[in-house]
Amino acid sequence: MGHLLPYLVHLFLFASNVYGSNICTSRGVTTCQECLVVHPSCAWCSDEVFGIGRSSLSRCDLKENLVKEGCSAAAIEFPTSTLDIQQNNPLSDKASSTAVVTQIRPQKLRLALRIGDTKRFTVAVKQVEDYPVDLYYLMDLSYSMKDDLLKLQTLGNKLAETMGKTTSKLHMGFGAFVDKTTYPYMITYPKEAIKNPCIGINDQCQAQFSFKNVLSLTEKVSRFTEEVQKQKVSRNRDGPEGGFEAIMQAMVCKDKIGWRPDASHLLVLTTDAKSHLALDGRIAGIVQPNDGECHLDDDNYFNKSTVLDYPSLGLITDKLSENNINLIFAVTSNVVPLYQEYSQLIPGTTVGTLSVDSGNVIQLITDAYEKIRSKVALELLGVPEELDLSFSASCLNGEVIRGLSSCSGLKIGDTVSFTVDAQLRSCPKEKSRTFTIKPLGFKDSLEVTVDFACGCDCEAKAVPNSPVCSNGNGTYECGVCQCHQGRLGSLCECSQEEYHPADDANCLPNSNSSICNGRGDCLCGQCSCHSDGSGQIWGKYCECDDFNCLHFKGALCSDHGKCNCGFCQCDAGWKGDNCNCTTRTDTCVSSSGLLCSGRGNCECGVCQCTQPGAFGDTCDRCPTCPDACTIKKQCVECQHFKRGQYISDNSCNRICKNEIQIVDQLSQKMDGNVEFQQHTAVNCSYKDENDCIVRFQYYEDKTGKSILYVVKEPECPEGPDILVVLLAVAGAILLLGLVGLLIWKLLVTIHDRKEYAKFEEERSKAKWDTGNNPLYKGATSTFTNIAYRGN
Repeated sequence: MGHLLPYLVHLFLFASNVYGSNICTSRGVTTCQECLVVHPSCAWCSDEVFGIGRSSLSRCDLKENLVKEGCSAAAIEFPTSTLDIQQNNPLSDKASSTAVVTQIRPQKLRLALRIGDTKRFTVAVKQVEDYPVDLYYLMDLSYSMKDDLLKLQTLGNKLAETMGKTTSKLHMGFGAFVDKTTYPYMITYPKEAIKNPCIGINDQCQAQFSFKNVLSLTEKVSRFTEEVQKQKVSRNRDGPEGGFEAIMQAMVCKDKIGWRPDASHLLVLTTDAKSHLALDGRIAGIVQPNDGECHLDDDNYFNKSTVLDYPSLGLITDKLSENNINLIFAVTSNVVPLYQEYSQLIPGTTVGTLSVDSGNVIQLITDAYEKIRSKVALELLGVPEELDLSFSASCLNGEVIRGLSSCSGLKIGDTVSFTVDAQLRSCPKEKSRTFTIKPLGFKDSLEVTVDFACGCDCEAKAVPNSPVCSNGNGTYECGVCQCHQGRLGSLCECSQEEYHPADDANCLPNSNSSICNGRGDCLCGQCSCHSDGSGQIWGKYCECDDFNCLHFKGALCSDHGKCNCGFCQCDAGWKGDNCNCTTRTDTCVSSSGLLCSGRGNCECGVCQCTQPGAFGDTCDRCPTCPDACTIKKQCVECQHFKRGQYISDNSCNRICKNEIQIVDQLSQKMDGNVEFQQHTAVNCSYKDENDCIVRFQYYEDKTGKSILYVVKEPECPEGPDILVVLLAVAGAILLLGLVGLLIWKLLVTIHDRKEYAKFEEERSKAKWDTGNNPLYKGATSTFTNIAYRGN
């Protein structure tokens, strides 16, 4: 790298000294079309008299520079990118039987784009209320589904009633399938087994069939139960069934199935087994690929099962998109992982776990329909390779997320918008192309026509063998002569044979340089640059080329840009000296909807984790960061209780991408029969603002889908009983009074006894002596009672 630096500096100095920093003049282009390719800001002057006497002027320059130099406005070729909205009907609020329902806006627009230029437009999508629904129930009628058929015979009316709550315009239909009617898929021995394949197990079954349309979509939903009750199971030889073959016929036979063009199409596949895929038909010698066409006979049976192979996942994906069908896999737990893998390959599909007897099919279908209506994802059809499209999504809270073309967590009536940046990378052969942007599963779409502004109007006025070009030595086009082979000069006035060494001085950049920098010949006083197998060489002194630029992993400008005189001009979406750094950020968005999980920065499309302990492609792993319970706590608060931090800052729908289900109590089995694995399910609890204990379970499956099972009512401490409290307080006061009184009585008694004992002791020690009272005086007279007799 060090030995290239002086050379690059040399090229830069020459480009600056000779042409300046103007990108339009740096390429030294000689035609109008080449000029328009250099940069969207470049214009071309086709005025014949432009630059006469001033050879340093370039016809390819910024428009304002050409005007300043005297080019007339009529002679300036400067096509601009434009946007014209041709149909922009307002979005509907509610489905109506009389008016056309519009769920996407605008409906039609036209773009004109120059190479390297970008035009932006906005697409709005709305899920309208009471939208018509077509529900086609496609059931596996192999023998293992016998109990499922019995259950469905009792659930038909309830299914119609439940789906009728989502729309007043419900149509229901029913179809059935088993497998191809040929060996080795079919039981052919004994012969009686062809008509009754259950003869070997002493049961009565109907003959095996591939697919039959039992009931076309009808508004008389009561007929659904009637037709289901008439059905009997069949029996085939091998384990996998022909479900995908039946799906194909149910999708493409639009008239016989009865799909309405202005309805939401739900195709529900119920099975407990794997499905055959493309190339499986070779076992039976069937090698003709599935053609994706309808082949139902007058009895509504698929009549090409022994001729056409099973369809591929790619063909199914194309037909789902073409017919705007949402496919729901309602399958038993033993094959759920397999159909989840299919769902990853088939956009717009959902997978639900069917109970052993299909008893939960109603809840499964309604949940799947709600999930479908809660998400809007854009798909692109027929986009030209030369066109780059980048998206930004504005979902519920108005926050714009770059690189996102879908929104989730929506409710019926919500409107979301997507900003689309369209940039033309190169010019195709066609002058215009049309492509489609449509929400997945919607009939509504946006039709975009792109006109490629790659040519100049003056090219149509070219004059071959023009007398202006030295009497026919070139074609006069857009103000300049395009010389014939062997002719040079601005007017093709010089022949290569007319070489004069004195003219070499005009081909020297400076006195210390070689003629034309050693990469060209000096002919007629101007450099004729050599052709190089590595690329193009140009410039007044052949100082520029399109191959001496920085490489990355052996690719010039990383294959994401063009080399222009030693410097990489990066394509849209790329940056850096060698264009190896993408500007995309969608690759850094974690499952929570945050860039790098909020723990790092997105640099060149890769997360650089900044929080200590964080790692992973999106910094989503961090043992020392808050655990899953702490993180999901806020999602429980906002999604279930409609409170908390995520509600206050309107980030709930963006961050909490998980599905939430409310349960009465947590158990080890949730979501049908799928038993949680210890390493994927986490039991959590926390105390809320009311000091109540909230319990929930966080589960994440192998596909990354996360579910929060939240106990409906938190465990709150019971409030105090006022009467009990009053009685307790009164009793406590009374008790304390009695205790105090007893203590007082005890103390008084003890004191009295001590005093009495002391008195007794003093009295026992007292001595009583007789004596005369000194104050006593004897009587002065004494009388004797003579009558006293001693009594």
